[in-house]
Parts: sequence; structure tokens; C-alpha cells
Amino acid sequence: MRSKARSRTTGLRTRRPSRSARFSRPWESEDGVNTTWRRLAGERGTALIETALTLPLLLLVSVGIFEFGRAYQTLQVLTNAAREGARVAVMPSSDPGAAEARVRQYMQSGQLPNEATATVVVDPTAVVNIGGAGTATATIVTVNYPFPFIVLQPVVRLLVSGSTLGSAITLTASAEMRNESQ
Repeated sequence: MRSKARSRTTGLRTRRPSRSARFSRPWESEDGVNTTWRRLAGERGTALIETALTLPLLLLVSVGIFEFGRAYQTLQVLTNAAREGARVAVMPSSDPGAAEARVRQYMQSGQLPNEATATVVVDPTAVVNIGGAGTATATIVTVNYPFPFIVLQPVVRLLVSGSTLGSAITLTASAEMRNESQ
């Protein structure tokens, strides 16, 4: 039987060093065999299966965020293009063709692909209420643009054949401005 170690100066018992202090590497056991690998031997494929199950969902969510960010940016360009077209259309000497040309020019500078597929409607005879002062004529410029989903559309059609989910949606933006008098 081993005798208890006592301190020479005080006569008190000293504690036995902990397991981690006895071995220079805490992942080794007393016989030097790596117990971490032995402990994880049954769980080697678990992380791979979990990754295989969650990675496609994570990628789909990331791509969805990207696609809807693109749609929002496109809607902002359409709104600004409609506003620019309305500014041109409310001028006294302007015609609806100039407003439509300005809208298409703004869409092209906003790097929207296929701006020719957009429909631009200029209505210079709209009547608006200007508060207690009565009514006035205004011009409303409406832009409709078919927005195609680049990545989501093929993925959804692959998962659900014949589905229209993920196909092009029509983004609509309009701007209204009071006509300037001559």
C-alpha cells in the first residue's frame, strides 16, 4: 500500500496531481492509446450525413435571398425609371413617346436585361386631388417588367415537374406627377 505524501515543511497532506496534469497530452490515456478516436469511431459518418442533409437547404435559402435581392434591385430601377418618365411627360411641350424613350433609356442604364420586353404606359389625362384646392390633371407612368428567376426557376422545375412556381413574375412600378401648365 502506498503511503500518503506529506509536505516536509507543514506536515499537511498534498493532493495527488489531476489526470490532466499527470499526462502531457490530455487526449491520451494512461496506456498511451488515443481515446478520442476510439470514442468518435462510431460517429464518423454522422457529421457527413448531417452536412449532406443540411447543405442543400442552406444553399437553397442563400440562393433565394440572392434572387429576391435581385428582384428588389430591379423594382428600384423600375420605380426610378417610371419617375424619370413622369418628369419628362409632365413638361408642357412633351409627348408620350419621349417619356417612354426616357424610361427605356433609364432601364438600359440600370443594366436591366431585355428592357424591350417591358411595357410602358403613359396616361397624361389622370385627375388627382390636390387637397382643399380642388383637382388637377396629372400624368401617370406605369412600367411592367417580366422578371425571370435565374436559379430558382430550374431548381423548382426539377423538384416539381410542370410547376409554374419560380417562373417569371411581372414587376410593376408607377409614378404620378402633376402636369405643368403652359
